[in-house]
Amino acid sequence: MHAPRRTALPLTALATVLALTSCSSGGDPAANSSPGAVRLTTTTPAAHGTVDEVTWNLPMGEPTTLDPAKVGDYSPSTVASNLCDPLIRLKADYSTAPGLATSWKRPDPKTLVLNLRRGVTFWDGKPMTADDVVASLERQRVPATQSVNIQVLANVTTIKATSSHQVTVRFRTPDSLFLKYLVNGFGAVSEASYLKKAGTSYGTAKGGLMCTGPFKLSGWRSGESITAVRNTAYWDPALRPKVEKLTFRFVTDNGTLTSALLSGQIDGSFEIPSTAAKALRTSKEGNLYYGPSAQTVFLTPTSPSSPLADRRVADALSLVLDRDALVKNVYDGAAQRQKTFIPSLVWKNSKAKDVYAKGYDALPELPGPDVAKAKKLVEQADPKQRTLTVAMGAGDQQSLQTLTFLQADAKKIGLKVVIRQLQPTQMSGMFYNPALRKGLDATMVLGYVEIPDPLSYADMLTDPKSPLNWTNYRNSAVTSHIQAAKATTDEEAAATEFTAAQALYAKDFPVVPIVCPYERLFLNKRLSGTPASFAYINSPWAAHLGGTGQGTS
Repeated sequence: MHAPRRTALPLTALATVLALTSCSSGGDPAANSSPGAVRLTTTTPAAHGTVDEVTWNLPMGEPTTLDPAKVGDYSPSTVASNLCDPLIRLKADYSTAPGLATSWKRPDPKTLVLNLRRGVTFWDGKPMTADDVVASLERQRVPATQSVNIQVLANVTTIKATSSHQVTVRFRTPDSLFLKYLVNGFGAVSEASYLKKAGTSYGTAKGGLMCTGPFKLSGWRSGESITAVRNTAYWDPALRPKVEKLTFRFVTDNGTLTSALLSGQIDGSFEIPSTAAKALRTSKEGNLYYGPSAQTVFLTPTSPSSPLADRRVADALSLVLDRDALVKNVYDGAAQRQKTFIPSLVWKNSKAKDVYAKGYDALPELPGPDVAKAKKLVEQADPKQRTLTVAMGAGDQQSLQTLTFLQADAKKIGLKVVIRQLQPTQMSGMFYNPALRKGLDATMVLGYVEIPDPLSYADMLTDPKSPLNWTNYRNSAVTSHIQAAKATTDEEAAATEFTAAQALYAKDFPVVPIVCPYERLFLNKRLSGTPASFAYINSPWAAHLGGTGQGTS
């Protein structure tokens, strides 16, 4: 849950600093920032020197797979984005640029032609061709692959190599989202012959990977580390890594992570918890950066029988939740209130950004806490079950504090919130495995929108056929508007259809929007260059990383 046209330009020095503001401010966030607020930056200063080794942390725990087709969570994406190149690149500002596809065209509304980059080789030296692209996309139709993006192929009729470096995709009806999904694991290209040989073990410690990215997978010691070494033959000279060896660790305890960052045992990490950020903010060992983010935190029911599936219960919880207090006390000021579960970063660089902004501004404002009104909604709700068992990741202090806030507020209106902490593997797996949601009524979603289009996330949650539509939500008008948005390549027309759908599901879709957090990145003082924005999740962020001349390298 959470989602490119020539050689991509490297990120340069510090980007324009953007001021923080509330998600509910609409069009231009920077225009409404207050003096002294936390400041956002899209990139860190450009790196100059080479570095022998960097140790990086994955605070959400060890990945269960690195297979691009199955990557749908923080830890695996943070690693795989540096190993397996997608057809289109996601840039630090959430705009796009060419990746393994140099250009594309639509000869008719139901056909997409991808022209592939020449001179690209896999880590084993074999050239990348159209056959590899076809194999990488087609395998995601096969149920045994368990692709997290299988729904993207629902409208595809054929994917064929129409020359050695050209792929043609045909659709039943026009499809605007398919192209945009090529920025994430769905669009990553693996070597066809290696895929066939590895079978179901592809992407595991045993099966390995064979991709074209700036780093090569060199080792995976389960429970301890994943290592990658730089690809000296990488096709993009501007992004040939300055780091010789990249080692990923899996420290999930906030205190242990803070100590490791302060001591230099770990050089950097995205997703720094707010409790750690307070200690790292004044560190002389490195720098804490805040970046724009496409992340979203919300509470969602896990089944149609959940009390939270009744929109009146969801509205009641929303009414008693003091979001301003949450932002200040739990997120250390580094988050925004939000009216909905889709952050503005995903549309702010769109040609139709004004349409999206107008649609967001038209949504009802988030009310302040209103216990009396919330009580009435709970009394009206049916069924009368008043206990909610809510899942969260074990050791995630930020989520625990958020749910503790909600627990205390829910008690005021006759609802009992039981917090259940799940281990990382179970927490990650529950999103795609119904068996792991048994006994749960709701979950705290630390979600993110992977692709630069809000339609993708709305479609994923509200489509009756989506594996993430856990409550069997159905609204024919919402589905109609979303289908119309997907079926047009006119961005303003798509935005108009999306905002019409949003206005409808904002009234009946059972979800409790909480906040949209900002990205928190910590870098040891000897390092710089990596993007500071959430775009790292689907971009080769470590290829930008290098030395600053401070400390040892």
